[in-house]
Amino acid sequence: MNEPVSNTPELSVSELSGALKRTVEDAFGHVRLRGEISGYRGPHSSGHVYFSLKDANAKIDAVMWKGVFTRLKFRPEDGLEVIATGKITTFPGKSSYQIIVDQMEPAGVGALMALLEERKRKLNAEGLFDPARKQLIPYLPEVIGVITSPTGAVIRDVLHRLADRFPRHVLVWPVRVQGEGSAEEVANAITGFNAIARGGAIPRPDVLIVARGGGSLEDLWGFNEESVVRAAASSDIPLISAIGHETDWTLLDLVADMRAPTPTAAAEMAVPVRAELLANTRDRAARLSGASLRLQDRRRRDLAHLVRALPDAQSLLAGPRQRLDLALLKRQGAFAARLGQRRLELSQLARRLGAQTPEARLARMREQLNGLSRQFPRLAQAIIRVRRERLSVASQRGMQGMTMLKSLAKRDLLRQKSDLATLEERRNRAKKEFFTRHRSRLEGRGQLLASFGYKNVLARGFALVRDEADQPIRSASTIASGQRLSIEFADGNAQAVAAGEPGKPSAKPASRPPKAPPAGQGDLF
Repeated sequence: MNEPVSNTPELSVSELSGALKRTVEDAFGHVRLRGEISGYRGPHSSGHVYFSLKDANAKIDAVMWKGVFTRLKFRPEDGLEVIATGKITTFPGKSSYQIIVDQMEPAGVGALMALLEERKRKLNAEGLFDPARKQLIPYLPEVIGVITSPTGAVIRDVLHRLADRFPRHVLVWPVRVQGEGSAEEVANAITGFNAIARGGAIPRPDVLIVARGGGSLEDLWGFNEESVVRAAASSDIPLISAIGHETDWTLLDLVADMRAPTPTAAAEMAVPVRAELLANTRDRAARLSGASLRLQDRRRRDLAHLVRALPDAQSLLAGPRQRLDLALLKRQGAFAARLGQRRLELSQLARRLGAQTPEARLARMREQLNGLSRQFPRLAQAIIRVRRERLSVASQRGMQGMTMLKSLAKRDLLRQKSDLATLEERRNRAKKEFFTRHRSRLEGRGQLLASFGYKNVLARGFALVRDEADQPIRSASTIASGQRLSIEFADGNAQAVAAGEPGKPSAKPASRPPKAPPAGQGDLF
């Protein structure tokens, strides 16, 4: 059975897609759509942007060509409500319709403010706005890095204000401060300044200034981007934010180490006024000089009082010297008297020992025998016999006694020698102790004398002033103007010439006017 033949013309898929495309474009043309951005992934490698616009019930694909995207004053984000103006068309490759966006803007300032508040809460929760993280701005930086547009009036205002207050070396990192890519350039500039090594060919800045003139919220939106805020938070170099006017604020102001209401105020915060600093330095130098002169005068008066209070060295030594001479005389007399007494005792002992010798006793017995022989002539024979017997016995006894006496004498002599040696040792020991005791006393008094000497006073930081005749000067009133003086310190002498009227302290030297600073940026000192 044959199927019925239709008279409906056949169309290819491409023909149908083209017809639909022409119908849609002719029916709608340009439209303005209000919706929420969805599926935004940033620019494609080609530079074009693909995303969707949706509301509560529907969604439409959107395409924004590269040229249109670069002209946007804000960065699209998911969830941002916008108003897009463009042409409705179809895309045959997907059998879908879409809008080609020619212009897009936030749906009122409230949308941007809501997004800004949401981002602020998020970054604050991470601790990026914590005041404890902020660094101190250096008082007088050597190099200042400025991140701003090189063609605007901001850079001229900053450079002019720095030149007026305190000329410094300035490095300018040119960036776009508005439009697509401005946030990335500012973040790269902050990171780039921090990447400069110290001591390299390019000097590393001591402080950074991010500056821009006033504008609308959309114009300043680049300074609210997360990339800029995170780069400022991770900066090791202190950063001053100077975005817009005093009433304007951005997230960069919250994370910066210091916020300036204007770029000119940022330059004033970065450096002090050179003229005021020089005046303050001169004032402190004058005060320091006056204090030094007053201290010298007081030390000079204290030295004069101490010199007058010191006793004469000869008078201190007179008493100890006399006592030492008397002690030496007494020691010599006592030694001589003791030696004489010992010699007398020794001679007496020697005489007594000599009278007890066997020869002396035998002589005395012979004398007695002779006397008896003369008195008794008749009994001579008997007496002689008896005497001979007695004499024999006595001779034997005498020999024994002589032997005993010799041993006793020898023992006594040894005892006497031992006693004499003991006495000699005691005398030497007493002599040594006497000299040691008096030497220690003499050394102690010598140290006491040295402590009263003026050399020790000089070692404590004082000085001795003498005139041309090398005589000490005890009063400032005796010094004549132009008189040559010799000042003795602990480590040597110095020569000086007195200035001022006679008898009066020298006048305070007039400070010389400071040299004119060199042209250009100059140097503080």
